[in-house]
Amino acid sequence: MSVGNIKYGLYLSIFNLLMVCSVYAQNSKKIDSIIKVTSNEIYNNPDIAIKIGGEIVKNNEDNIEYRIKGYKLISDAYSSKRDYEKSLEFLIKASELLDQTNDKLLKINIINKTGIQYHQLKVYDKAMQYLDQAEQLIAEYPIKDSIHVELGKNYMIRGFIYKEKLSCMIAINYIDKGIAEFRKGDKLEVTSKISIALYNKGNCYLLLNKNKLALQCFNESVRMAKAVNAKSLVAFALKGSAKVYTLEGKHTEAIKALNEALNLSSEVNDLILNQEIYKGLAENYLAVNDWEKFTINQLKFIEVQKLIKDRERISVGESLGVKEVESKANRSELSNKFYYLLLVLLLILTLIVLFFYVIIKRKNKEIEAIKSQIYILQNKKGKEA
Repeated sequence: MSVGNIKYGLYLSIFNLLMVCSVYAQNSKKIDSIIKVTSNEIYNNPDIAIKIGGEIVKNNEDNIEYRIKGYKLISDAYSSKRDYEKSLEFLIKASELLDQTNDKLLKINIINKTGIQYHQLKVYDKAMQYLDQAEQLIAEYPIKDSIHVELGKNYMIRGFIYKEKLSCMIAINYIDKGIAEFRKGDKLEVTSKISIALYNKGNCYLLLNKNKLALQCFNESVRMAKAVNAKSLVAFALKGSAKVYTLEGKHTEAIKALNEALNLSSEVNDLILNQEIYKGLAENYLAVNDWEKFTINQLKFIEVQKLIKDRERISVGESLGVKEVESKANRSELSNKFYYLLLVLLLILTLIVLFFYVIIKRKNKEIEAIKSQIYILQNKKGKEA
């Protein structure tokens, strides 16, 4: 099949999905089905997910729940593209509508997603704040069979944060708890999430120098990702496997895994993934003395690294902006509390002054009355004398 035919088929698929979304805008089951299918495709076709999410929002002006779900779908798609600034933009739009819905599970979903978003922005304190809030809502949710996936995501992201902030052993414990919850959920919905969890668990084992366990995790991650045709997740897991091979001096196997990952990543355009693949290829080609391929991949690594730094400036700016807004809000709150306290103190002081003024005035009147009586008595005695 030619590239032109592939593109035509892709655009046709987009058109058909958007038409279905429009025709069944008022049919909840159809919209839920579209969201579910599209959510499983965000790692392969994030741009399609963005378009469909936009259609869901546009065609459901009177349905708050589906507008929230549409915005979250767009946010998830931008996250898969690692465009965290745009992802946060649409997540904020979803969050602003939460007060207008009574759907507790949807609230848990958005609050969990907010914790994930802050983790991606490396604002770990805010991430934990939202994860704690989501966990509390999960504990209070009455239908326990409905919250396995959300609890799994909550545990998994905590594991990722603990990997960065505490230790890999603590991280693995939480990642395992996340996987256990995922396995209780719908197989189609959780397979890609389990693949992500296993990939990160494999990286933890690498840091602990447990290469055999790491390779097992990466291989299982590949298997799970292939089951749902999540190409970027397959590529990430293959890259992990290649790292194990590199550490063990199996450079030919590492190159084979990395080239397979590169073929998959070219369809996804993930800069972080491409950077790591080019770096791995350069290192392994250098190890086997293939200078030409080493040079090609090293130059591509430098090129992609520059693109990532340019993008990170935007993400860091967004993160700092979040911190600044939060700081301003805290200052405003403290300022309001200070003025309130000052007003209360002034009121109390005024009452004290008035109290003593009344007491003193009353005492002065009593003294004047006593003086008057003494004066009258003295005059009376003088007349008698």
